[in-house]
Order: sequence, then C-alpha cells, then structure tokens
Amino acid sequence: MSQAEYLRVTEIFHSIQGESTWAGLPCTFIRLTGCPLRCIWCDTEYAFHGGEKVALDDILAQVRSIGTQLVEITGGEPLIHLLAFRLATRLLDDGFTVLVETSGAVDVGPLDSRAHKIMDLKCPGSGEVERNLWSNLDHLTVRDEVKFVVKDRKDYEWTRSVIQDRELVNMVDEGGLKALLLSPVWGELDPLSLAEWILEDGLSVRLQVQTHKIIWDPEKRGV
Repeated sequence: MSQAEYLRVTEIFHSIQGESTWAGLPCTFIRLTGCPLRCIWCDTEYAFHGGEKVALDDILAQVRSIGTQLVEITGGEPLIHLLAFRLATRLLDDGFTVLVETSGAVDVGPLDSRAHKIMDLKCPGSGEVERNLWSNLDHLTVRDEVKFVVKDRKDYEWTRSVIQDRELVNMVDEGGLKALLLSPVWGELDPLSLAEWILEDGLSVRLQVQTHKIIWDPEKRGV
C-alpha cells in the first residue's frame, strides 16, 4: 500500500450527531488522527496520536456498511491530511451528506463545495486564539456553520465582538452562512449563564450543548 492510499484513523463509529444544526440525527463519524492545536478544554486528546492506517477504499466500505446518510469527517483536525479532501469528495460522489468539523486554523478553500463546513473559531479561553485563519470566512457558504466554544464571560465578550466586527449575523441573513453556534465548555460554563448573556444582548445566534454528553457518559468514546 502506498502512502497516498490511506489516512490515519482514530475511530469510525455510528452515533447521534451531538452538535451543529444537524444535532439529533443519526450520523457516521470518521475521526482522523492528529491535530496541531492544543486547546485547553479539548475533549478528544486521544485523537492527537496513534490511530491506524486505513485505506480510503476501506473507509468508504465501512461507511457504506453502516448505511447512515449523514457522515462527519472530524478529528483532531481532519484537514491537516491532504487525503481528507479526497475522502470528502468520494463520500459526496457516493451520495452521502458530508459534514467537516474543522478548527478554522487550516485553509478550507480546497474542500469540495458540496461539503458542509462546521468551523470552530477559537476563543481566547482555548489558548489557541492566534491560530484562527480569518481568510477562511471568505470560503463559507449557506451550507456552512461557525461555532464558538465559550469558556467564560471573557470568551463570550470576545465572541460577541467578532460576530459584530465581522458582520457574521449579516452573513446569515444574506445567505452567506447557515448558522452561528455558541457552545459552553462542558463542565466549565453553565449553559444557563450563556443563555442569559445571549438574551440580554439580543444576540442572533443559536445556543447549543453537546447532546451526546447528555445521552451517554461524558467520558465515553465512540459516541
């Protein structure tokens, strides 16, 4: 097997989508290994290293055998792998609806335009705010969503400023973006506090929680 034929995969599993506007739907997850970021609150550190080399054809075969229409490519940071872009295209060509969960620190420009990007802009509380690649906003479309994971009031105020300064609500209103998502860091910020801040400011965003962590044990992998 040549190096060009495989990706390093941490896990492939079938679960309920826990985040984004797709939350609640059955979904097949392809979690690729590796990430150049080290967010303080990361809940998938086990995907930083290890994994198994899996041929693209075998990944496609596993996804087909599960049979769920919705597929998410995630990590780690999946787009550090050049073949992740081809994987997305092959899944789309097979008729799957493809979500790509990305940190926003890697150029999303080459991604197949049919994919749905879920882009996680990093707040100061992540420790990785300097890694945001702001030019990625130019590649977003009505298919795509921007997520902010909020650790505290400082993160919320930073997020509010970014939304205003970058005119992200206008992007949603004008069809250049599907949704703006605010999510509390699990175990760090009470969702009630975040909800109250959003309501006080009349911020036109969607509050989300990690549904899979409510359904299953928050430490459980493969869900």
